Amino acid sequence: MLFLINSNKMFFLFIMFFSTLISISSNSWLGCWIGLEINLLSFIPLISNPNNLLNSEASLKYFLTQSIASINFLFSILLCMLSFKNFFIDNLFSIIINSSLLMKMGSVPFHFWFPNIMEGLSWLNCFILMTWQKISPMILISYYMNFNLLFLVMILNVMIGTISSFNQSSLRKLMAFSSINNLGWMLAALSISENLWLIYLLFYSFFILIMCFLFYTLNIYYINQLFNFNLNFFIKISILINFLSLGGLPPFLGFFPKWMIINYLLSNNLFIISFIFTMTSLIMLFIYIRILYYSLMFYSIKLKWNKIFIKNNYLIFINIISFISLLGMILSTLFFL
Repeated sequence: MLFLINSNKMFFLFIMFFSTLISISSNSWLGCWIGLEINLLSFIPLISNPNNLLNSEASLKYFLTQSIASINFLFSILLCMLSFKNFFIDNLFSIIINSSLLMKMGSVPFHFWFPNIMEGLSWLNCFILMTWQKISPMILISYYMNFNLLFLVMILNVMIGTISSFNQSSLRKLMAFSSINNLGWMLAALSISENLWLIYLLFYSFFILIMCFLFYTLNIYYINQLFNFNLNFFIKISILINFLSLGGLPPFLGFFPKWMIINYLLSNNLFIISFIFTMTSLIMLFIYIRILYYSLMFYSIKLKWNKIFIKNNYLIFINIISFISLLGMILSTLFFL
């Protein structure tokens, strides 16, 4: 029975990957819509679980929001077919198609479903929702980009993602709002160059994978669990390093893609957007440091009555990743040699 369940999950996972390729390689808007629908119908069985009410609720919410976005996307396709180079309809088409794709990826101002759904998912499904599920909407946005709308959206993303991260007790909601914040950076990278967006997405996916792997291994879902006396000190340091790298602190590897985006924005005299992006990153770093500072202060050898045992292979892997992240700026400067 266990093998059957796993084989089903693997089948839907394969269909989900395949549907993204359909969307991004299609030569018509209708083909893109079909790929998005297959993606939706393949992801729902992955997140639904009849034995867990939170998972079932999350799958229902995800289905409803994605269906609304798909209807808007289909309506924009019909507008495109009827436009006949009409300026008003053409602008309306670009706004509707961008809005529907922003809703699909959980961007501001359509972000309210994203943290609620994240709260009911496992860490593996959270990783998929924060990374892979954003690929096809973002590539489709790059085909028909409304720059005036996207500049406003990227600024709102970094601001609301940062402000909403305050006073969060759930790590999944914190990661969701961090994802909204990073979505603003990704939209900025997409408006500059698709190659820069791909670099940012790869770095971001790498750090999210490490964080989700750590939290899944330790079975941690809430911030107060990081204050556990029995948690290995080196694991706490690894979480600290990866959080700081995710926030974009300069000595770490996560600063490299943000550095490239800020460099481009400054070279094009976009000083206000650069200032907003930099300040919101500093506030996100303050939120991460505030959480992890108290977590490290709660560590004491005398209070370790029990120990949480983790396989040595996992510890070695986590330490290697943290070391790579720590030497990130040294590695990233090699790109400029």
